[in-house]
Amino acid sequence: MLVEHEGRRPTVADSAYVAATAVLCGDVRVGEDARILFGAVLSAEGGPVEVGARCIVMENAVLRGREGNPLVLGDSVLVGPHAHLNGALIEDEVFLATGVSAFPGVRIGRGCEVRVGAVVHVNSTLPEGTTVPIGWIAVGDPAELFPPGAHDELWAVQKQMDFPGTVFGLPREEATMDAVARRYAKRFGRHRGDRVL
Repeated sequence: MLVEHEGRRPTVADSAYVAATAVLCGDVRVGEDARILFGAVLSAEGGPVEVGARCIVMENAVLRGREGNPLVLGDSVLVGPHAHLNGALIEDEVFLATGVSAFPGVRIGRGCEVRVGAVVHVNSTLPEGTTVPIGWIAVGDPAELFPPGAHDELWAVQKQMDFPGTVFGLPREEATMDAVARRYAKRFGRHRGDRVL
């Protein structure tokens, strides 16, 4: 389904394929020979979504561009099922496995592998050719890799990356769920004027 959002329409290369139940909303550009599979959602929320040539976006993945952080896939990127990419720059020939999350401000270098269920945290950079193991967390610029149980060590780096400011636009001390919900209600309320094409 193609949806016009705030006057912007998706564009899809003639050689690309978009499944009938995929949703492309707003300023979304799909490159040559790309494949967007069933249930995938690509939504431009104030920033564009760009999908390069020969990219595969698998079932139920969510790709979101945001103000100040477009979502960009280089060429020959595979995005696994149920992945969540939000305002990230993904360079060429990257493998993002099932359930991977990449948050706003992330840069993933050419040839990286982010394996099943791994997370690349806000404003973090994975240098070219990095592998993030299954379920691990990458955080920092350049990113350090942490196993899931290393919370204290992870937090020492993670808190400096400013998740509340980057994702919610709020200082940590003001990022109550009420404040976050109000901001998101306003942001996503902009879809009330969307039009299915």
